[in-house]
Amino acid sequence: MQNIYKKLIDTFAPMSSIRQNRVARLLQKELSLIIQGKTNELFPGTMVSVTVIRVSPDLSFAKVYLSIFGSIEPKEGIKIANENASVIRGELGRKVGKQLRITPEVAFYLDDSIDYMEEIEAKLNQ
Repeated sequence: MQNIYKKLIDTFAPMSSIRQNRVARLLQKELSLIIQGKTNELFPGTMVSVTVIRVSPDLSFAKVYLSIFGSIEPKEGIKIANENASVIRGELGRKVGKQLRITPEVAFYLDDSIDYMEEIEAKLNQ
């Protein structure tokens, strides 16, 4: 089921509507606060930031890209976040329940744009 959502988001991400962008900004703000509050228990000694959120056209699924720096390996951090996705979604539902009819399912992915940027920069410097 998650693969279907992933294909939908990848297909429609470039053509996101105004509503999708507004919901994505709201989710990014609230998820940042939630993850910041849970950092000590989920990611001790690690800085986690929400970099990008992509929302499906029906607003029922959100891909959340995290940037992870610190004592936990980034892939391990994503695994921890996905294991606690239901808890995080519940907290998100309590915060945005008045603004959204449905709290979207969340899936966490690693934002490797910084690594990609460094790789391109290294190739350009050669």
